[in-house]
Formats: sequence, structure tokens, C-alpha cells
Amino acid sequence: MGTVAVTRTSVSVRTRITASVALLVLAGLVLAGVVVATIESRRLDQQVAAEVDQEFAELAKLQKDGVDPSTGQPFASPEAMVRLFLQRNVPDDDELLVGWWDDAVGAQSPEWDEISGSAWLPDVVRPLLADNGTTTVDSDFGELQISTQRIDQGGRTGALVVVTFLDRARAGLQETMRTYAIVAALTLLLVTAMAAWVSGRLLSPLRTLRETAEDISESDLSQRLPVTGNDDLTALTRTFNGMLARLESAFVGQREFLDDAGHELKTPLTVLRGHLELLDTGNAEDVAETRLLLLDEIDRMSRLVGDLILLAKSDRPDFLRTEPMDLGGLTRDLVAKARGLGDREWVLDGTADIKIVADQQRLTQAVLQLADNAVKHTRDGDTVAIGSSATATEARLWVRDTGPGVPPADRALIFERFGRSAVPPGDEGFGLGLSIVAAVVRAHGGTVRVEDADPPGARFVVTLPRMQTLEDEWPGS
Repeated sequence: MGTVAVTRTSVSVRTRITASVALLVLAGLVLAGVVVATIESRRLDQQVAAEVDQEFAELAKLQKDGVDPSTGQPFASPEAMVRLFLQRNVPDDDELLVGWWDDAVGAQSPEWDEISGSAWLPDVVRPLLADNGTTTVDSDFGELQISTQRIDQGGRTGALVVVTFLDRARAGLQETMRTYAIVAALTLLLVTAMAAWVSGRLLSPLRTLRETAEDISESDLSQRLPVTGNDDLTALTRTFNGMLARLESAFVGQREFLDDAGHELKTPLTVLRGHLELLDTGNAEDVAETRLLLLDEIDRMSRLVGDLILLAKSDRPDFLRTEPMDLGGLTRDLVAKARGLGDREWVLDGTADIKIVADQQRLTQAVLQLADNAVKHTRDGDTVAIGSSATATEARLWVRDTGPGVPPADRALIFERFGRSAVPPGDEGFGLGLSIVAAVVRAHGGTVRVEDADPPGARFVVTLPRMQTLEDEWPGS
């Protein structure tokens, strides 16, 4: 496994996350500012209109009565009514009250000659008198709202003109929005800094993951990521560590497999080469004898290669073809089939009449391999028993014999490839039989172990998870 150059993008994930958060916060702050400014602007407009309406309402009351409260006599002219109104009302800070009669400005409150004496004011007021209109104009004093209320009194026409300085009315809102803009900018900077810090902390396991992946080589798969916390990244770390453990196990197993296979194949190949080198081609008897020897050795090699291929396939997903099967019926069939393996006292050691999900052919292969192993380590007339049982979560198959048993020190060794304990005379096996049993059982998600039997001997127990899709028991059992 060589080192792979990693192509990095120009913008890191941390930068993209920080920029995205900053843009979202900026959009939120701008939207909030626009909404607040719009609402407050409308509120101020309504407030200005309410203040103008209040002025006109007081004037309308005075006009309705038509009597001067100070003299008790009716107003003689619009001038008298407007002057009394200006004397009795104090304008707001953003208002200028103007009395209009004889087609000109007659009075004002407060004094503001720059407006009341301007040449443009009459041109603005005259069109508004007919329908008590309102308009806005731009001036040297900012935007102004001009509102009029007409007065007809004593056969003469006058009006009250209210000039509102809109810029003054909106000054508070503008100051508030400037303050909001400063606070929003500081908030944006703070949130961006926090986003950069938090994203860096959150992405640190990914950086460690990348650095660890870059450091892994074919000679060292032992590195693992530190696991801290309990979140999605922690789950990713655990998954990555699990993947590394599986890869390490696979590579170690592959290396051991190749080493063991090469070692075991070397002996028959050496035998073949030695016989071929010593073959006397001119001696027909020697040729025939060597031919038989080589064919026998080739058969052994073929059997070895077949066992190795079976072990190699045991890790593949399609190694098993599972289906619901009757464990009790399988147990009875196994006893019947095993009788042909040797002259032993074959015993049915109990059955569990349940259904499990398994590969019947592979299980038969594994249990018959255990039975054959029992035959090799027993003598004629010894007992070999096959049985099954079940609990709520597990199903068990076992092969028990009355042979010499397996020493405790060898009980793990015998299930390894080419691992052997005491070899009985005449056994020409390679030490792969029990490793094949272990591979079949492992593919089913189970375990196999050897223990002491009663009466004395060995008892090989296969334990399988009870994965059921049909009824637990046969109907009527």
C-alpha cells in the first residue's frame, strides 16, 4: 500500500462553514433591521398624522362653536379664529403652525421666517386649500410635510397650515438604526469568530482521521484514532477504528494464510521434484511405481488446495445459503450419515426439534468433519455421539467421543490453520479439518469449542445464534 497524494481544495471545510454561518447571520441581521426600520417608519408616519389630526380636531371644535371664548362673541373673521388657536396651542418640536388668510401667511408659531416668509410656501399651500390636502416637499430644512385645514368665517376664507419637519421626527429612528448597525456588525464579528472556533473543534477528529489515514502503510495497520465524546463524529471515529481493525485482521490473516499455504505446499512439491529427478525413464517398473507415488501426492495436493480454497471462500458474503431447517431432523440424519465413517458405536445424544435459519449443507460438512475427527482419535467399538439442544437464544450441535480427549493447552491451537495436537498413527491430514469447521461456524455467527466429556473423552460443541423466521416448535410439540 503506497502513499497516496491527497489533493486538497482551495477552500477548507472550516472556512466554508464559517463563511456560511457568517452569511446566514448577516442575512438575518439585515432582514431584522429592514423589518424594524419599516415598522418603526410606519409607526412614526402614523404618529405624525395623529399629531396633525389632533391639531385639526382642536381647530374644528373651535370652528364648530364659532364663538370667541374670551369675548363670548362670534368670530368676526378667520384671522381672529386662527390667532386665538395659535395663542392657545403650543406646537411640538417638529411642528410649525402657520395662520393663512387673505391668500398669504398671516401668523406663525413659533417664529420661523425662513419658511413662513419663503416664496415657495404660498405656491404649495394654495392648491391644498380646496380639499384640505397634504403634501411633502424638499427644502433646505429637509423633507417637510404640509397639511392644511380650511376655515370659512364671516364670509372670508382662511386656513391653518401645519408644517411637520419629517427629518426631525425621524431623527430618533435614524439614531436607533445607526446603533443597531454597530451592534449588528459587532455581533456578526463575534458569531463569525465563534463559528470558526467551534467548526475547528468539531472538525478536529476529521483532521486526525485524515492524518492517521495518511500515516497508515501496508506494514503498520495498528494505529487507531482516540475516541472521545458521544456524538456523530465519535461514532464515525469508532466506525473508522473498526474498519482499521478489520483491515488489520484481514491483512494479518492473508499473510498467515499465504505463509502457511506456502509452507505446506512446499513439502509435496519437494517430493514430486525429488521423485522426478531420481526417475529412471529406462526402467518401466520404476516409471510405474513413481507414477503411482506422484499421483497419490497430487491427490494430496488437490485435497490441500481444495481445503485452502474453502477457507478462503469462508469470508465471502455468498459462502452460505441459509434457509429455515429442522435441527432435530438434521441431527438424526447426521448420525445416519456418520455411521459410514468408521466402525464405532454411534449414538443419538438427544435432539432439539426446532427450526433455525442456517446453511444445512455447510453445517452437515462441519459436523461430519467433527465426527471424522472423532473416528481418527478413537478405536473400534468406542462411542461417538451426536446431539443437539436449544435455548431461547441459541442452538447447539455437538459431537462427543470416548477417545483420549484434547489437552487444555491445545484446545485453541487445533482450530487454527494447520494447527494440530496429538496426531494418531496413519493420519495423513493437513490440520485443516477443524479450521474449516471453525470457518463454517464463524460464517453462521456462532462459535465452536472443545471440552471434556462425561464419560471421559472430548466433546466438540457448535453454538449458533437462534435466528428464526418460522415457528419455534413443530406444530403440536
